[in-house]
Amino acid sequence: MNWDKTDIILLDGTKVAAQSPVIISASRSTDIPAFYGDWFVNRFKIGNVKWINPFSGSPHYVSFQNTRLIVFWSKNPAPFIKHLRFFDELDVNYYFQFTLNDYESEGFERKVPPLNRRVETFIQLSEMISKEKVIWRFDPLILTDSLEVSNLLRKIEFLGEQVYKHTRKLVISFADIGIYRKVEANLKREKINYIEFDDLKMEEVAKGIQQLNDKWKLEIGTCSEKIDLEHLGIVHNKCIDENLIISLFEHDHVLMDFFGVKIDKFDLFKQETSKANYSILKDKGQREFCGCIMSKDIGQYNTCPHDCIYCYANTSIEMVKKNYNAHQKNQNGDTIIGI
Repeated sequence: MNWDKTDIILLDGTKVAAQSPVIISASRSTDIPAFYGDWFVNRFKIGNVKWINPFSGSPHYVSFQNTRLIVFWSKNPAPFIKHLRFFDELDVNYYFQFTLNDYESEGFERKVPPLNRRVETFIQLSEMISKEKVIWRFDPLILTDSLEVSNLLRKIEFLGEQVYKHTRKLVISFADIGIYRKVEANLKREKINYIEFDDLKMEEVAKGIQQLNDKWKLEIGTCSEKIDLEHLGIVHNKCIDENLIISLFEHDHVLMDFFGVKIDKFDLFKQETSKANYSILKDKGQREFCGCIMSKDIGQYNTCPHDCIYCYANTSIEMVKKNYNAHQKNQNGDTIIGI
């Protein structure tokens, strides 16, 4: 299945074809809420953005004409909170994938705000928009010669005790360092002796989280992981999940039509859903074990200044600085890269 197409008129008067997605991802590739919130709102008002394919370099245009849902991904959505009323007033739905890790002592996330401030932001956001719409991600889980499973579980427990009342779900993923050569090179350059997860270590972490969750009672899922942990109550998660979306936004008839869901107006708990829709809607552009349904990501690689040492989306911090500085000089541009 492909998104509908529509013609848009650029500011210079040029007519171009644009995708017109129902669901926008903002973004797996960079932290739009932390660094590009003003730009995103401005582009939403204009009605479109330009996305540059990172592999071919070719430009593609994205129209917001049909957009009914935005999934925000962020480690620091604090700068974006001021914009939420804008989307509320437009009646555009949204929820947050909030990555809240504790790697302060390791220095793995060099330019994120202090942990206590990020916890405060998590709680503030949850209280504003509801805990169902703020999903906690501890992502990725990393092991080193000095960061063992027991240490990692203590970090998860430390954060969980502060936020479990403010979310419904925890999503985890296990770092796959070896498959990303530039990430492996970054860690070696920093003299970080990482340890790859094997099935036994994954099980050990999962069992520890399960024990913690006896108190928290959260839904727990893995992100893009092959290993089956369902015997421990940990499912294969869909970060962009039709079931979550249906439960949160059943009032949105356009979204429900997109999923093939009919809501009985006399009984909102009675739904008729076409199960076959998922195979059509599955996002085939993601990793093999990703369960997400299709969305259009508008982010760009080499644009996130968090400077996380494990990041696969940045080639170098120098390139990030170049792109970010260009964006700052051209915030009215139609793409994050600032060209």
